[in-house]
Amino acid sequence: MLRHLRTTVRHRSAIILWHHHNHYHHSAKYNPPKTANPPSPPKPPKAPQKPQTFTFHDVTWEDSYPWMSSLQDKVAMRHMDMYMEQEEKYTEAVMSDTERLQTKLQSEMASRLNFDLSTPPLRWGPWLYYRRVEEGKQYPVLCRRLASLNEEFISHKSPSSGFDFTSGKRIEQKLLDYNQEAERFGGYAYEELSEISPDHKFLAYTMYDKDNDYFKLSVRNLNSGALCSKPHANRVSNLAWVKDGQALLYVITDENKRPYRIYCSMIGSTDEDVLLLEEQDENVYVNIRHTKDFHFVTVNTFSPTFSKVFLINAADPFSGMNLVWESEGIVHCVLEHHQGYLYLFTDAPKDGQIVDSHYLLRSPVDSSSNPRIWENVFIADQNLVIEDVDFCNSHLVLITREGRKYGICSVALPLPGWKQAVHLRELQPHFLPLPKHVCNISPGPNYDYYSKTMRFTISSPVMPDAVVDYDLSNGKWNIVQQQNMLHERTRILYGTALSSAIAEKTTNVKFSSMNDVKSEDGNLWNDLSEFYACEHHDVSSYDGAMVPLTIVYSRKNRKDNQSPGLLHGHGAYGEILDKRWRSELKSLLDRGWIVAYADVRGGGGGGGKKWHHDGRRTKKQNSIKDYISCAKYLVEKEIVQENKLAGWGYSVGGLLVASAINCCPDLFRAAVLKVPFLDATNTLLYPILPLTAADYEEFGYPGDIDEFHAIRKFSPYDNIQKDALYPAVLVSSSFNTRFGVWEAAKWVARVREQTIYDPKHPILLNLMIDIVEENRYLQCKESALETAFLLKTVDS
Repeated sequence: MLRHLRTTVRHRSAIILWHHHNHYHHSAKYNPPKTANPPSPPKPPKAPQKPQTFTFHDVTWEDSYPWMSSLQDKVAMRHMDMYMEQEEKYTEAVMSDTERLQTKLQSEMASRLNFDLSTPPLRWGPWLYYRRVEEGKQYPVLCRRLASLNEEFISHKSPSSGFDFTSGKRIEQKLLDYNQEAERFGGYAYEELSEISPDHKFLAYTMYDKDNDYFKLSVRNLNSGALCSKPHANRVSNLAWVKDGQALLYVITDENKRPYRIYCSMIGSTDEDVLLLEEQDENVYVNIRHTKDFHFVTVNTFSPTFSKVFLINAADPFSGMNLVWESEGIVHCVLEHHQGYLYLFTDAPKDGQIVDSHYLLRSPVDSSSNPRIWENVFIADQNLVIEDVDFCNSHLVLITREGRKYGICSVALPLPGWKQAVHLRELQPHFLPLPKHVCNISPGPNYDYYSKTMRFTISSPVMPDAVVDYDLSNGKWNIVQQQNMLHERTRILYGTALSSAIAEKTTNVKFSSMNDVKSEDGNLWNDLSEFYACEHHDVSSYDGAMVPLTIVYSRKNRKDNQSPGLLHGHGAYGEILDKRWRSELKSLLDRGWIVAYADVRGGGGGGGKKWHHDGRRTKKQNSIKDYISCAKYLVEKEIVQENKLAGWGYSVGGLLVASAINCCPDLFRAAVLKVPFLDATNTLLYPILPLTAADYEEFGYPGDIDEFHAIRKFSPYDNIQKDALYPAVLVSSSFNTRFGVWEAAKWVARVREQTIYDPKHPILLNLMIDIVEENRYLQCKESALETAFLLKTVDS
């Protein structure tokens, strides 16, 4: 900026002097001022090379940068600090000509933030619980009010500050101020778990202790606000209340962050906490959760070879654990209890055959058969997949998917006492209204087991997330909270203004079929599809597999056949790619960009377990080839202009995009890799940070020779093309991420070392601020940098 100002002043001075000279000497010949040569582009830093040779399975390779991950070597870490400082300065120098653009983008993005940070009130028993942010404070306060005093409560602003001027009573109770927690934890307040006891007397919660890198358990008395003297445990990963809130079960992890012990602590007692279970096998992991009626605690233990579910009687936690389910391999198991029946939602193999989706089983609690007999609740329907389930005392709620179309339906409980499975339609399910283009439905906390109202978050690529309450008894629904993007400055919509209009439309609506559900008025949903289009395509991959591709663009600003594009990808752990509306992407959409999402194999977007398994371990190349196929499709169909396509990947999505660049560097103009997993071979062979069994199930066990060769083939760090021109890449990482900053630094150094350097295709390393996730304005700054990088390298 200063250089720009100096140049401008110098140029203007030359003009003034010439005018002055010309006025007195008409015969003088004008010699235009010499234009300064443009400054030479900054040179990227060179990381010190300290080559080391590795051999495994008779394969030998050399790594020039293993010192970057020598966390115990103080000299190496000092070198790393200096190198990171050089990288930071290089990124600043390369991006210096976008400073004004970054400021503009940051302002745009900040203006779209939710200014009202109150969470919508959640009713549980007699209380309404919510979090709100006080003016000038960084962190929220957890509060509650008696519902009987404030039935119409929608926002914490009404009545103001929890004071009812009519009755003269303060009706808000502050339970936990996270600003005070930040003082306890070195200025940083990050909570992972919080569980209120069923009697509403205690709050158990875990806060991140940054200095020690673990989560610390605290229990607070909600009536007095005081911390209980015990339990005070470290490295806590799970919580569950028992004995109606008189005792707490918690799980702790070992030094490698493996959950392995369950303790029981009697609240108010001075006795030592009792060890209920210890799994000494380093391959076995432990997880607990209470059933929604608080009658039982389920204990899940799993390893690469088995999954088991045990029950603990919540009324008598010391009476032992009963095995109720077991299966081979790592499978997903969620167990619930309802009026004498256990319900198990799982994707475990049936009769030795792998299944492609989840299914629901049930068994009487008091079953005496050994092994326990489980019966199917529903007959499998290939067209209608059950994605998730939730229970309350009166209804079973199913999140379903038919192709790409999501649905929510409720079924009255108890279910008939049939011994055989039935088709879902025989139970007269009521499908509830949804907007268009739903890409995900997430159940809310729904703590109140005895309430007939259940909360869900509805996501769409062209609609801000809507928090919706559905009354299962009559089909009425209410948008409790949703961002309104159509005002000059973003504000939050709360449901009261719309509830009467919505109720009129949905009173006594009962849907017997998913196809009968008509999308409600988009205005009720604050849908943006009038301004932003959402299209669904099926892309044929290299082997004929059809890969779902979602495309979003501005109806007004799209440039036919000349739009730049951004292709998102993830494709791991069976997770659905995040296609929610993200307000920061509006800055690209409004500048004519296409934003696309490739649901490649390995993820969950293609549907079913097979789709996940076909993109993991030795089949990981399928994920990469699917992503490349989607990229080529965008260009070949002229959806995105040739040479104007960028890739975007987060975490394991960074591996996907970097691998695609290795295969086809000329296909992409730029890429953004956020906290990416790039050094797969070394990380899986010699993990610096603890890896779980699920990680090895996903990427392969290096001890298996075939899987080792597959890892070598897809590892981005090991497959950089020599003497090729790579696209511009911005890699963002942090010392506090699961895939450490050394992975990003090693990849950046090797790409610069082995490929053709072109200043127009810079390879940049951006060190993110550790707690950016907790600070929305720092988030805007990071997003503004990413967006400015894409505009500079692709659209300029």
